Amino acid sequence: MNAFSLEDYVDDRAADGRFSVHRSIFTDPDVFDLEMKHIFGRTWIFLGLASQVPHPHDYLSAWIGRQPVLVMRDGAGKLGAFYNTCRHRGALVCHTEKGNARVHVCHYHGWAYDSSGRNVDVKEKKHGAYTPAFDEDSHDLAPLAAFANYRGFLFGSAFADVPSIEEHLGGARKFLDLVVDQSPQGVELVPGNSVYTFRANWKLQIENCSDVYHLTTTHRSFLAINERRRSGESAYALRTVDSSSWRSPTLVRGSFTFPRGHAVVWGENPAPEIRPLYAQVDALRARVGEATTRWMLGSNNLTVYPNMQLANNAAMLMRVIRPLAVDRTEMRLYCVAPVGEPEHAREYRIRQFEDFYNATGMATPDDNVSYEDCQDGYAAAAVDWQQGYARGLACVEKGADRYARELSIQPDTSMSGHFSTGDETVFHSSYREWLRLMREGLARGEPDESRGARGARP
Repeated sequence: MNAFSLEDYVDDRAADGRFSVHRSIFTDPDVFDLEMKHIFGRTWIFLGLASQVPHPHDYLSAWIGRQPVLVMRDGAGKLGAFYNTCRHRGALVCHTEKGNARVHVCHYHGWAYDSSGRNVDVKEKKHGAYTPAFDEDSHDLAPLAAFANYRGFLFGSAFADVPSIEEHLGGARKFLDLVVDQSPQGVELVPGNSVYTFRANWKLQIENCSDVYHLTTTHRSFLAINERRRSGESAYALRTVDSSSWRSPTLVRGSFTFPRGHAVVWGENPAPEIRPLYAQVDALRARVGEATTRWMLGSNNLTVYPNMQLANNAAMLMRVIRPLAVDRTEMRLYCVAPVGEPEHAREYRIRQFEDFYNATGMATPDDNVSYEDCQDGYAAAAVDWQQGYARGLACVEKGADRYARELSIQPDTSMSGHFSTGDETVFHSSYREWLRLMREGLARGEPDESRGARGARP
């Protein structure tokens, strides 16, 4: 870590009104390498939705840090997660994002594995002059040390000694429940997705999903267009958000932070009727109650640390974050929808998603430019500490406020107030978890993120 201690990267004196991070946390390649080992290589990582692999022999490829992963259903429909690497010489056994295959065959030497991860063929084994010791070893795909399914959200870890997925998610589970319970059959991904990279550090995306403060500057062109639509000046009548009411003093905005880095920003919705979910509002009220329906129709952006986000504003967006380098990040965007929603609501959802969230929409490109502006700005070496974590410190509450109690959750912190507060205390949880995982990893002295899957020498 060069000459720094970990505390030289995160200055957490919130009780004294101070919280900041050092800019080298976004630029130092050595820090990035340690993040891959001790954060992405050590905690629960989101892999995908069970609904992406609904049938026997369906598969989905994913990543845990730098490690390739293959999620599959076997012939009986049981889910499993394995390292996507041939036991022979290490080549990938699957090169596509998703599909259906009873058998995966390594392109290099032809070893084959079925959808349960079992090795079903060592090419020309009888002519290989192997010793008996070879048959004593397993040739199957190596399973992840830990694999969990929370209501259709799939997570994996390279280490077995992680807490249960329920403990890991904690109070953030409530906001996953608010997504899943929008339909009795759960949620699914609308076919298709966007994949792109931006030239900046992954933690900028972690922050931005919870950043209300940037909205009226970064996205001012979108807000202007949306206002023209609302007023009738534009012939295109699509309504994505009711931006004219965002600053209303009658509406409350807030945030919660949770242990293990998770966080959510939320807001009351002045125009729930423009949400695709509103087409089912009567059925929702009858099934989950008035209060839960109101939260479902409200705005909330959830970060499940360290690599998944759900933005529930215009339509519903799922982001999956894959850090590639200290200054390069891959993003995957998906439109999430309740199973069985009416056809007109699904079409409306897709139009809203395209308009605001898609890689070609009016919000995502704005954000990506801002991330890259930040990364370029970090080259100004004379400025070392950020001043972007102070808004809201004077009004944030420890523990649960009345809104948290309404949801029956116990967050680390709660904040509520006017839209223009632009709370930044919501960022603190991710850096506290960053510090915890990095400190524990360095104390263990583990050489790399693959140690958890290495096992005994054959």
